[in-house]
Amino acid sequence: MQVFGMQVFLIVLLVAAAAAVLVLQSRSDSVNTARSRSLAAAEAFAHAPGLPRALRSRDPTAALEPLAEGARKGAGIDFITVTDTRGIRITDPQRGLIGKRSMGDLSRALAGHSFTEIFYGAPSDAVRAVVPVTDAGGHVVGLVAAGIEISNVTDLVSRRLPLFLGTTAAALAVATVGAALVSRRLSRQTHGLGPAEMTRMYEHNDAVLHAVREGVLIIGSDGQVLLANDEARRLLSLPPDAELGRVADLGLGEATERLLTRGEAVTDAVHLTGDRLLAVNMRLIRTRAGLGSRVVTLRDTTELRALTGRAEVARERLQLLYDASGRVGTSLDAVRTAEELAEVAVPRFADFVTVDLTEPVLSGGEPGGAFTTMRRAAVRGVRDSEALDPAGTRIEVEPGTPLAQYLASGEPTLEADLPGTYDWRQQDPAGGLRAVAEGFGSLIRMPLTARGVVLGLVSFWRALERDPYEEDDLSFAEELALRAALSVDNARRFTREHTTAVTLQQSLLPHDLPENRALDVAHRYVPARAGVGGDWFDVIPLPGARVALVIGDVVGHGLHAAVTMGRLRTAVHNFSSLDLSPDEILGHLNDLVHSMDEGNSSLGDGTVVTGATCMYAVYESVSGRCTVASAGHLGPALVDPDGTARFPAVPLGPPLGTASLPFETAVLDLAAGSSLVLYTDGLVEERGRDMDVGLELLRTALEEQAGLDTEPREMCRSVFDALSPSHREDDVALLVARTRLLDPSSVADWELDAEDADPAAVATVRSQAARRLSEWGLDEIAFNTELILSELLTNAVRYGTAPIRVRLLHSATLTCEVADSSSTSPHLKRAAAMDEGGRGLYLVAQFAERWGTRYPPHGKIIWAEQLLTGPQAQPQQWSVDLDDLDDLDDLEGLEGPDP
Repeated sequence: MQVFGMQVFLIVLLVAAAAAVLVLQSRSDSVNTARSRSLAAAEAFAHAPGLPRALRSRDPTAALEPLAEGARKGAGIDFITVTDTRGIRITDPQRGLIGKRSMGDLSRALAGHSFTEIFYGAPSDAVRAVVPVTDAGGHVVGLVAAGIEISNVTDLVSRRLPLFLGTTAAALAVATVGAALVSRRLSRQTHGLGPAEMTRMYEHNDAVLHAVREGVLIIGSDGQVLLANDEARRLLSLPPDAELGRVADLGLGEATERLLTRGEAVTDAVHLTGDRLLAVNMRLIRTRAGLGSRVVTLRDTTELRALTGRAEVARERLQLLYDASGRVGTSLDAVRTAEELAEVAVPRFADFVTVDLTEPVLSGGEPGGAFTTMRRAAVRGVRDSEALDPAGTRIEVEPGTPLAQYLASGEPTLEADLPGTYDWRQQDPAGGLRAVAEGFGSLIRMPLTARGVVLGLVSFWRALERDPYEEDDLSFAEELALRAALSVDNARRFTREHTTAVTLQQSLLPHDLPENRALDVAHRYVPARAGVGGDWFDVIPLPGARVALVIGDVVGHGLHAAVTMGRLRTAVHNFSSLDLSPDEILGHLNDLVHSMDEGNSSLGDGTVVTGATCMYAVYESVSGRCTVASAGHLGPALVDPDGTARFPAVPLGPPLGTASLPFETAVLDLAAGSSLVLYTDGLVEERGRDMDVGLELLRTALEEQAGLDTEPREMCRSVFDALSPSHREDDVALLVARTRLLDPSSVADWELDAEDADPAAVATVRSQAARRLSEWGLDEIAFNTELILSELLTNAVRYGTAPIRVRLLHSATLTCEVADSSSTSPHLKRAAAMDEGGRGLYLVAQFAERWGTRYPPHGKIIWAEQLLTGPQAQPQQWSVDLDDLDDLDDLEGLEGPDP
């Protein structure tokens, strides 16, 4: 009954307050309505056309009174009054007031502003609106006041009061009946317990719930929190208004929410919530209505979680070391190894990582001595940072700074509080300030040490948001740095060996090709991306306006391949000086490779050169003939002057050192402007691509460049770019030679048959040669040439076999050739004082730049070359003794000083 009486009292109080509010609200609404109606009527009448003119008329009252009365009745208001600017009424519903001054403050209207107000005064209290009347010039010429008397406004509220009171009484009755029903149900649910008993029971339950060290939650079937004790609020960090809120609205996290709302019992389930590890038990309670609530108990097992956390940290670090062993050192490149170390450590161990390597390490040298210069090899972070110098930055190590001490001692260092310490900033104070400003909190600096030598320094940085580094982290950082240091050292050694091999290989390859007038030559050589190969090429000028083109490949990579390539290239130069044919030169090379393999076998290292290939071609600019021989090498490509590219047939001999078979030659007749292309297999051979496909691509690229009429240098570059694979596994050498033909007017030749082959014919040939030299403008070397020609021709007449051929070639040099059918070879010797002969070749060697003998298929050719300019081209002043010549006939036709 106490609860019921209190409910009835509260209901009566609330209903009375509501009725009062309704009355006041109704009165306010009536006043506002009166204001709006009055203002609308006043503005409508004030803005009526002709009103200013009526105000200035002789009798404005007569003109305006009917209009004002009609407007008042139409608007349903109590009065519309028109006054002049002094406030004197011109019209008014009460005619007795016309001519009297209107009461109240009218200054705002006279200033041109409309307003409404509740007016108290004569003739009656009213809600009125005052609107100024303006003429065309905007001047106020009168005022219009309209309104409703206060008594009429309150009458409207009084008429509504019975309705308000009836409604209030009905609401009071309904609320009283509801309170009675609620009291009856509450008594039934509390089993008839009174307030005292209920209070005592609640106090006992509350004391028990809030005293236990176990969290208790009661959750309804709809997910609403019905009860939460203090321990549950602490463990789950619940807000103060958690009770009667839904579990989904408490922000507990997806896993916790799913655990608390699922409809099944749970026993000692271990669950991580925030930074606490909780043991959860949940039981279901069934009510009479069949709806189930859930009672949840929670125990804090954070200590168990701490043990589990340490085990998890150890597992994560072991996993990180495992990942580092597989991801750091995948390439033999020191910079890439540094980048891999940074990638592994961020973000699992550090927020930022910098790796600095000493300058000798990057170049493959042996680090040692004082550390003065390092290079930043890698930078990585969870975000961009201006505090850390970018990769490639040169770092000067200042003597006496902690950084110099770290490198000298090789000991790691830990800075757990970067903002609060200063020693670590001495190397770069400005960078240290930027790091603190960006939120860097702790630092581990770990020297990269291998074989007792410091190779560089790795710095692990953490931001303030993360836990700072501790002493336990040093051992892990040291293990990580040690693995990276071994990989960096391996990369350094490889770099040193690779640099040595590349330097040796580059020193063995030609740098500048010799100039010649027979061919316009361009070349391109690119080594493999990994290792050093044995590809080489050469252009060797030969006497007689000839040029030798050489290209070869020693299969394999490494220092041995480069050394073998150098030996073979030197041998080719030596054999070329003998002026042998291409097949003979390849035969000598084959014997050399055999002897090299036998020598290596005797040393017991098992190294062989088997697989070396070579192509040797000799081009003669006089005839345009090219003689080619191949030892296992791909045949050349030939681009005709019309732009057609083809692969002429060249006999393919065995690779060098694999067999002792004779090599064959092919003779190609090349027109002027043809392009002979020599290449190694790395250009046309690629993994996953057939050789024939590569050759077809080469032919297409050559024809495209020939159609553009490009120079050999541009053709070489374009062809290489078109065919070079993206990942070169082998060296690539490319040689493009465009042919030229020697002008026939630059060639003079004579032939002596058996009948003409006598000493007397020497003078005739010599005089004809002198005339030809004069035509070529070579008078300065005419004397030397006649002497050389006289000696060579005399020897051929006396010791050779007819027919005898004499040829002069005017090219970059002047070449004198004398050929006969004999295979005997003259030899240079020093004649004794009493010898009658043996001085002729000595004189030839003195006058000529160089001389020699070569053997065509039949007979021999003795040749001598002279420079067209230089000291050798000047006429020599000789005092020639008759005994210095092989025969008196040598003097016939000689011009020059007297013997």
